[in-house]
Amino acid sequence: MLYGAMKISVGAGLKLAFRPWVEGLEHVPARGPAILASNHLSFSDSFFLPVVLDRKVTFIAKSEYFTSPGVKGKLTAAFFKGVGQLPVDRSGKRGAGEAAVRSGIAVLERGELFGIYPEGTRSPDGRLYRGRPGGLARVALATGAPVLPVAMIDTEKIQPPGKVMPKLMRPGIRIGEPLDFTRYQGMEGDRFILRSVTDEVMYAIMKLSGQEYVDTYASVVKKAMEEEAKRKKSGGGETAGDERPTDTPD
Repeated sequence: MLYGAMKISVGAGLKLAFRPWVEGLEHVPARGPAILASNHLSFSDSFFLPVVLDRKVTFIAKSEYFTSPGVKGKLTAAFFKGVGQLPVDRSGKRGAGEAAVRSGIAVLERGELFGIYPEGTRSPDGRLYRGRPGGLARVALATGAPVLPVAMIDTEKIQPPGKVMPKLMRPGIRIGEPLDFTRYQGMEGDRFILRSVTDEVMYAIMKLSGQEYVDTYASVVKKAMEEEAKRKKSGGGETAGDERPTDTPD
C-alpha cells in the first residue's frame, strides 16, 4: 500500500521532471523472481530504475537511512521504506554480507524482484569497477533466479556526490537479456565459481553501459582518494575540497 502510493507520487514527479528513457523492458519477467544487477553511479539509481518498471523491485540500503534522528531522519526512513528499500546494518562487514544475502534470498523466494549493486558502492569517477562476489553470486546460486544486467546512464551527472540540487537532464536505463546460472546451483561455496559468475555479470553490464572497466574494487579507490585528500590538506597544499567529493558506501 505504502509502496504503491509512494511510487505513484514520487514516480510521477521523477518521470515528469527527468523523463528517463529505457531500453530492454521486455527482458523483465511479468511474474516470478529475478535479480537486477546494476552499475552504481548515483544516489538516485535506486529511484530511477523502479520508476520505469511495472513491478516492485527491492534494494538493500544502509541502516543509517532508517535510523537517523530528528524530523529529517524520520522522513528519510519513511521515504526509503515507501520505495521498497531494506535496511542492512553494515557495522560488521561479514555480518552485513550475510544479512544482505539472506534478505535477497527472502525477496526472491516471495517471487519478487531483487536489485543489487555488485560493485558494492557508487563509482567514484564514472568508471565500472570490479564486482564483489559475496552477494550477487551467492544469491543467484542459492535461488536459481535469472540475473538481468542493468546499466544506468548519466545518473551521476544529475546529482554528483556532494551536490544537493539535482540537474534536470534525461537519465537512461538499459536492461540486458537474463543470464542463467542454474548450472552452478549448489556451488555457492566455491569462490572460483562465485568469481566467474560475478565477472560474467560485470562484463554484461560493461557492454550495456559502455563504461571503462577497472579491475579493482571501487571501495579501494575511494579509500585512496580520501587518504590523498587528507594528505594534501595536512601538508598545506590543496584542500580536500579541491578533490572530487567521495561518498560512503551505500
